[in-house]
Amino acid sequence: MSQARLFVGNLSYQTGENDLQDYFAQAGAVTSVNLMLDKMSGRSRGFAFVEFATPEEAQKAIEQFHDKDFQGRKITVNVARPREERPPRNDRFSDGGDRRDRLDRGERY
Repeated sequence: MSQARLFVGNLSYQTGENDLQDYFAQAGAVTSVNLMLDKMSGRSRGFAFVEFATPEEAQKAIEQFHDKDFQGRKITVNVARPREERPPRNDRFSDGGDRRDRLDRGERY
């Protein structure tokens, strides 16, 4: 994972990508902003990834913004880590069948 890609956490749910772009541009050239949204509601999940042109600019942003107030919240800013692999969710449909198949077999919930 790139040392120029940062994780930004504890964001206000009203924060938009443009807000982050403008704020982090104070530290250097921002190449991308990716605000994480909830798939169901479309609402912010309260964190984002901000990528800079160079690792030096990203480090400057960490020093400048980590634990600082942004839109009423003290934000976390650090180098993004690779996504951890998680085991598949263990829910009631994890056997591969859907609800109709299970009902056809006489199973109950």
